[in-house]
Amino acid sequence: MGPLHLLPTVVLSMCCHAPFALAWYVANFWMNAFLTYAGSVQVGAQSGMHECKHQFALEKWNCPENTLQLSTHNGLRSATRETSFVHAISAAGVMYTLTKNCSMGDFDNCGCDDSRIRQTGGRGWIWGGCSDNVAFGEKISKQFVDALEGGHDSRAAVNLHNNEAGRLAIKATMRKACKCHGVSGSCSIQTCWMQLADFREVGNYLKVKHEHAKKLEMDKKPARAGNSADNRGAIAHAFRSIARTALIYLEDSPDYCVKNRSRGFPGTEGRECLKGNKSVSQWERKSCRRLCYECGLRVVEKRIEVVSSCNCKFHWCCTVRCDKCTHVVTKYYCARKEGGRKPNNKTKRRHRARGP
Repeated sequence: MGPLHLLPTVVLSMCCHAPFALAWYVANFWMNAFLTYAGSVQVGAQSGMHECKHQFALEKWNCPENTLQLSTHNGLRSATRETSFVHAISAAGVMYTLTKNCSMGDFDNCGCDDSRIRQTGGRGWIWGGCSDNVAFGEKISKQFVDALEGGHDSRAAVNLHNNEAGRLAIKATMRKACKCHGVSGSCSIQTCWMQLADFREVGNYLKVKHEHAKKLEMDKKPARAGNSADNRGAIAHAFRSIARTALIYLEDSPDYCVKNRSRGFPGTEGRECLKGNKSVSQWERKSCRRLCYECGLRVVEKRIEVVSSCNCKFHWCCTVRCDKCTHVVTKYYCARKEGGRKPNNKTKRRHRARGP
């Protein structure tokens, strides 16, 4: 539920306690605010989706589309380690885009963060330039993204915590940029400002947080009590030792090797993996073991013809003409073992120990 859904409530409240004209003004204000930022919120959520898919491209869980329905959260009620990342990267993407658009002057009511302009920052430098306005991005992101959590149960609390961890990741990855001033380039003094890191850095940062995510241990009885005082107390107690920057979850992850239609998990059968390519990282080279062997599947090799542009030449003026070249590439996929029987735990353990 976002700011737009608040309009009927606002209008009803104002009609009962103030003149109709004032009620119309308040409703119109919220509508304009929604329309102003909605495009950036959507783009930000999509950038979070793309980054999630990049970070988990060679994992058993590869950020399937159904997990990323930011508008409804219907698929995110399971509060696993993976959904903690989804909430964090989505909130981070929205905040990142809003902040960028603000600094670029896309909104009439905000611009660069000039709160520290001309203040001394350290030895030989002062604050100046155009610092990215993360305070604005954080505020609007919270209004839109956190409004999707309507409940007060443990899952809502976990989701809100992970949203906040995502926004804090934006701040944690910011970096200082400076410009030199002085006679003949002596750089006797520098003007510096804070700018957003590339969003890939934010994704890398949150991926590490995902790997060290903490399971929140709660008394299951009060956790089922919904909005009761006991439940709120249990939630507050469980959060006491959790850092604001940590990702947290409530439930262990299911077996992502196996296809589950009801939960939208495709399984790993048919997934592509990387093998024998020395130019990729060790993590990527182990993807066949991770996706196939550990899931009791075998690796099949397929040779595929790929058509690409080649022998490109520039012709005056001003076109580039290319030939179409065909070459064969080898790709590897996870496939069911001969006979089609699912592996037992012993098979999984044997493959895990042996590797590809």
